[in-house]
Amino acid sequence: MRIIAGTQKGRRLHGPKGPGLRPTADRVKEALFSILGTRVAGSRFLDLYAGTGAIGIEALSRGAQHVTFVESNPSALRVLRANITQCKLEAAAEIQTCPTGAFLKRHTKAAVQHDIVFADPPYQQDHLAELWAALAGTATIAPDALIVLEHSSKSAVPQANGRLSLLRQYRYGDTTLSVFEVAPQDTLVL
Repeated sequence: MRIIAGTQKGRRLHGPKGPGLRPTADRVKEALFSILGTRVAGSRFLDLYAGTGAIGIEALSRGAQHVTFVESNPSALRVLRANITQCKLEAAAEIQTCPTGAFLKRHTKAAVQHDIVFADPPYQQDHLAELWAALAGTATIAPDALIVLEHSSKSAVPQANGRLSLLRQYRYGDTTLSVFEVAPQDTLVL
C-alpha cells in the first residue's frame, strides 16, 4: 500500500494484518480522490471503518485539514497508529477506538462537523443497516457534506436516507463507490 499523491506521495504504508482487513485497491482509491477533487483540501474528513488508515492518510496528504479515524479492531488500530506516526501526521489525526455505529450515535450534537465522510464497512458482514440508521441521526456531518460508501457491488444501497440522497455510483469490479450528498437540516426528506 502506498500514498498516491500529495505531500506523502510514494510513501509505503504498513499493510493489513489479520482476518477481515481488506485495503481499498489503488485504482478505487484513485477514483475516490478523483471524485472528491478539490473538496479534500482544507476539509474535515471522517474515515469510518478506517482499517490501516490508508484513505484518511491519503486525504491528509492531499491537504485535508483534519481526519478523524474510527476503528475498533485491535489489529487494525496497531497498524493505523504506526502508519500515522510513520507519516508524522499525529497533529492532524484523531483516532476514535470504538465501533462506527457507537461513534455516530454519540454525536447527536456535534461541536465538530465533517465535510467528507468515507465509510468502508466489511463486505462479509452486513453493517449497512446499522450504518444507515446511525448516519441519519448523527450531527457530526456538515450540511452540504459528501458521503462516500465503498461496498460490494452485490449490495444494494437506498436512494435516500433522511438528509442523504444518492448522487451517483461508480463500479469497479466487485467494488462500488456510492456518493451521497447531505441536504441542509431544513430540507429533510421524510
